[in-house]
Amino acid sequence: MHGEKIKIVIVLGPTCSGKTELAVRLAERCDGEIVNADSMQVYRGMEIGTAKPSPELLRRVPHHLIGIVDPDADFSASDFRREAARTIADIHRRGRRAFVVGGTGLYIKALLKGLVDSPSGAETIRQELQETARRLGSGELLRRLAEVDPETAGRLHPNDQVRIVRALEVYLQSGRPISRFRSEHDFAGDYYDCLKIGIAVERGELYRRIEERVERMMAEGFLEEVRGLLAHGFGAGLKSMRAIGYKELCAFLAGAYPLEEAVRLIKRDTRRYAKRQLTWFRQDDEINWVEYPARFDTICNHVIEFFS
Repeated sequence: MHGEKIKIVIVLGPTCSGKTELAVRLAERCDGEIVNADSMQVYRGMEIGTAKPSPELLRRVPHHLIGIVDPDADFSASDFRREAARTIADIHRRGRRAFVVGGTGLYIKALLKGLVDSPSGAETIRQELQETARRLGSGELLRRLAEVDPETAGRLHPNDQVRIVRALEVYLQSGRPISRFRSEHDFAGDYYDCLKIGIAVERGELYRRIEERVERMMAEGFLEEVRGLLAHGFGAGLKSMRAIGYKELCAFLAGAYPLEEAVRLIKRDTRRYAKRQLTWFRQDDEINWVEYPARFDTICNHVIEFFS
């Protein structure tokens, strides 16, 4: 980007924190439009389980990057960065203001700082590693990663198979640990002038909201949504269908456990995901943590001042 940086507002936080509603209210006050930064809401046909904005919220302000690819698309952080940058530039050209909203920390970091220039991947290596994980477990892959890249291995949970496989894939392709690529890159870019707003929610309240949302999703037809996706050929092995909620309901439909157990696991895994989101965001000291809706007027005044 050249010349003066475009000003954008980032509204972030854990799932169920109220990001979308806050962003819509701010966009209404500031002649703004919303750019989705949730890695699951980019998929078509996955409406209920990804908690996409309601039709009423979608009508109130323009939304972008929601439902733009089919569930079998391999949509990456790099794809998001490209599409979000194009969208923000268009919003700016039209004299409006961009609000980037979501809980996918990697997407937000990619947009603001760029991505590590590491090898793009090798399908054969990845399949071999995934087969090893199936036979011996992700813990064995993490042990192997610790031998060649202890820095990365120390940051990963044994169940985080996707990132473990990716780190080993990079090493086997290049002979260099992915941590070295990260160190050289250091996320050094600064592509926007941004104000980061994070919604702070007391943990007990957040978990209560998660429980209620999962119950509401089930009542709204989440199981039927999953059945429909499977019927249209979007199999349980797809990256999108391995997301929280979808994988548990796919397992139920395959006879792995009762529906009550699937719902319990969705709630549990969503709580764990919220905790991981908070851990990621708490590392960023640029985030202004706020209470919403209690402090909406203060938040709004801060955003207006930022844009002006």
